[in-house]
Amino acid sequence: MPIENYQSAVETIDAFLKMLTSMGGLRLKYRITAGAGAADPHKFESREIYVEIAGPDVGLVLEHNAELLRSLEHIAAKSLRLEPAEHDLISFDARGYKALRAQELRLAADTAAEQVRRTSEPYQFAPMNSRERRMLHLSLKNYEDLRSQSSGEGMRRYVVVYPKDWQPRTSSPAGTSRARTFGRG
Repeated sequence: MPIENYQSAVETIDAFLKMLTSMGGLRLKYRITAGAGAADPHKFESREIYVEIAGPDVGLVLEHNAELLRSLEHIAAKSLRLEPAEHDLISFDARGYKALRAQELRLAADTAAEQVRRTSEPYQFAPMNSRERRMLHLSLKNYEDLRSQSSGEGMRRYVVVYPKDWQPRTSSPAGTSRARTFGRG
């Protein structure tokens, strides 16, 4: 369900970020865009609200693979009472981190596709969050001879790329995986 009242949503996020910067002592600036202007030009996210963060402490927000950035985004989504399936409606970014990560994931998808085609074996990515898994699936959907699937649970959920008609071999011992892995180092 789309966000019904952009003004109210922007005010809620603004109040949250003002509290964070004043009480948390973070030197950050931000710009909140809602509605059509917030749309993702790459169409990886269904965002309706986009928050761009800058300032002297933006490096802290991006440390540890942008863990704080993702946390801020999650808290903002919760404060707007969005269901987990609607969290893509709000997106936070800083220094183009997400655009760069999307580009990395597209390249990783291309690399995985090439390897699956070459070896005819599945390719398993390292666990990642739901948005990044979605980006991989979207990047891989153009390969008609391949298919992708998420496996695992919770924080250990990951994407596997298969040849379209791949069937597991019955001769390999139970519990062994022939999938190759790719992830961040």
